[in-house]
Formats: sequence, C-alpha cells, structure tokens
Amino acid sequence: MDIDALRSFLAFVEIGSFTRAAKQINRTQSAFSAQMRKLEDELSVSLFEKEGRNLVLSEAGLELRSHAEQLVALHNKALYQVKRYEDKRPFRLGCPEDYNDIILPKVIRALKQAEPTCSIQVFSQPSVTLREWLDDDKIDAAILTRAPDSEEGHWLANDQGVWIASKDFEIDDVRPIPLALFQSDCKYHAAAIDGLTKRGTPYQLLACCNTASAQRAIVRGGMAIGAMGRISVTDDLKILDNMPALPSVDIVLVLGARPHPLLNKESLEQLVG
Repeated sequence: MDIDALRSFLAFVEIGSFTRAAKQINRTQSAFSAQMRKLEDELSVSLFEKEGRNLVLSEAGLELRSHAEQLVALHNKALYQVKRYEDKRPFRLGCPEDYNDIILPKVIRALKQAEPTCSIQVFSQPSVTLREWLDDDKIDAAILTRAPDSEEGHWLANDQGVWIASKDFEIDDVRPIPLALFQSDCKYHAAAIDGLTKRGTPYQLLACCNTASAQRAIVRGGMAIGAMGRISVTDDLKILDNMPALPSVDIVLVLGARPHPLLNKESLEQLVG
C-alpha cells in the first residue's frame, strides 16, 4: 500500500469530508477520490459507505484505520529518526487566545520534553482562522475547539461554559442585560442568546469580541456580562449562578496534513496521556 494513499485515507478519517481532506493535502477532490478508488481496488474492498447524506467508513475501512495509523506512525518515526539531523524547521502552532493561559503551556511542555531543542512559533488567532491556516499549510498544528459531531484531533481537555461578571456587578439591577460575547460562530455566543431568549430575559448585545482578553476587559469594567469557557475565567471575575445552561466543549490538537518531525508518537502520547 502506498504511504501517501494511507495518509490521504487518514486525512478523511480525521476530517470526515473528501472536500476538506483533499484541500488539506493539496489535491483536487477528483484526484483524492481517484486515489481512494485505487486503494479500494488494491485491497478489493469498499472502504466507505453512505450514512444518510454523509460518507463514513465501512467495516473494512474501520479495520484499515488502525493498521494505517500504525504504518504511517512507523513511517513518520523512521523519517523523524533520520531527518532530526537535518536543519530543524520551527514548529508552527496555532492557539486561540482563550487557551493561552492553561492549555498552551501543557502542549509546549510536552513538546519540549519530547525534543528539548525544539523551536516553536505560536500564532494566537480565532479557531476559524486557524482551521483555514491548517488547510493552507501555514501552520503545523492548532489547538482548537472540536467541531460539533466530530472526532477530529487529539483530545486535550474539556471545558464548561459559564457566565461571568465583574465582582460588583448585580444582574438584577440592569435591564436589558448588556452582553459581551465571542463572535457569532462561537458555541457560547449562540447558547447564551438562545438561553436568554427562551427565558424571556431582555438583553442588549453590547460587544462581539474575537479575543478572550477583550471580552474579559469589558466584563471587568462592569459594562456587561459574558459567556466563556471556565478555563478562560480569571480570578478578578465572578461566575454567575441561576443563568441559562451553556454547553461544554472538547479542546483538541489538530494536525496539519504535512507531518512535522516534532509530532511523533511519543510526543503525542505525552500530550494526551
């Protein structure tokens, strides 16, 4: 079996979409589909099947998945052992600002333990931007909020959404309630608006922020309340009770299609172990 075909197969396993998998490995969708058909012909099995409108792995595809992961991991390890003596290239890591304080140090620490001489470049951007950068090979990996109904990435942590306010803010004294939230593509944004609407609680959307520090600054100043993951809440803010429920999210490390030598089996085990 061709190692590139197995990498392409695992790209689909990671993303669950021929279109995005093809883009991430810099192929056209037709070329990607042809590569998968060739792999199926070589193995004389169907690796994919329809489930509603979605394409999922067949029984044979599920069986191949574990073997492909082992073969690609072994291939990557061999490459790493040889190429570690070449000039090292920096490891480009994306991380949304709200994960910088708690999650980022954990990842950096594991990478440093795996390779003490590593060089890491960190880019703090919103998750939607980092996904585009992964597809365009601008970064090697990104710490992201796992997409709904997806098993993408390597699990790092779970975060629970909470409502936040300044220490002296009294929510019953203000109507409509002023809100400072993340941008509209954030799960906490949608859940906060939906929860208040269902309760019939009047609100004013004062600010949409693309960084946790901006949201916290507005909330800290007593101008609004906010909704964010508990991981991102600082000690100078309080968590509000008796508010609409907010979702929990999984935080994962998503890898780019072109493997970086720093991300081998050992370093990934340290990250998710």
